Amino acid sequence: MPIAMRTDGDNVYRVEIQGTLKKADLDRCQEQLEAEMRRVGPVRLLFVLKDFDGWEPRKDWNDLTFFVKHGDSIERIAIVGPARWKGESLMFAGADLRRAPVEFFDEADAAGARTWLAA
Repeated sequence: MPIAMRTDGDNVYRVEIQGTLKKADLDRCQEQLEAEMRRVGPVRLLFVLKDFDGWEPRKDWNDLTFFVKHGDSIERIAIVGPARWKGESLMFAGADLRRAPVEFFDEADAAGARTWLAA
C-alpha cells in the first residue's frame, strides 16, 4: 500500500507515503485517523514522503470534508521529504488554511521534524 499509518507514541502518528498517492488510499488513512482521534483526542502528524511520485490525477482532490470536520483535532503537521515536493505538499496539507502549524522538513532532517512536533 502506498500509504501507511502507525503510532509514534502518545498522540503522534507517522504517515508514510510512497509512490503515487491515490485518493482511495488517502480516504482509508483518514478513516483510520478519525478512529484514532476518537480514541486519543487531538493528534500530531508526521508525514514522510519516501520515493514519492505525487498524486494520482483526479478532479476531487479539493474535497475538504475531512479538513472541515477534523481540522481542529490536528495540533501540528510535519512533512518530511525531498525539497522538490515542499510547495505542493504544503499546499495539499492546507498549510495556509489551518489553525495548526504545518512545517516542511528536508528528508535529511527527520530528527528536526520530530523535535518540532514535540514542541
